[in-house]
Amino acid sequence: MVVVVAIVGILASAAIPFIRYGEHRLKERELRQSLREIRTAIDAYRKATEDGRIARKVDATGYPPELAALTEGVADAKTPDARKIYFLRRIPRDPFAVAELSPKKMWGLRSYASPPDAPKAGDDVFDVYSLSTGTGSNGVPYRDW
Repeated sequence: MVVVVAIVGILASAAIPFIRYGEHRLKERELRQSLREIRTAIDAYRKATEDGRIARKVDATGYPPELAALTEGVADAKTPDARKIYFLRRIPRDPFAVAELSPKKMWGLRSYASPPDAPKAGDDVFDVYSLSTGTGSNGVPYRDW
């Protein structure tokens, strides 16, 4: 009986790293999905601007002025009653971010005018990235995903 309990204990202790790795991979999958969801919404906003459904200033890029515009909605310029167009129900969370942050503050924002290697916020939201300092299981920092 003691031998069986010892063998089960050894097998359980060997399985713990695999379980932790599985949890880590699940968070990475959630991060990938969240980034895809936000980026798709940003692209849909830009497309709606190009189609004339969202009014824009002459010098504007056509990207949302802030991340919240994707969930709060913008007036549809092609409907007479100016119904709102919504691109996201909610802003997805970054699974590697601090839980106390609101979803709007857990993403790094890159404006259209900023270079890809040094993203900075600006007048619009061209892209988002994770603020996590960790590195993915593929060796690429989460910030560069």
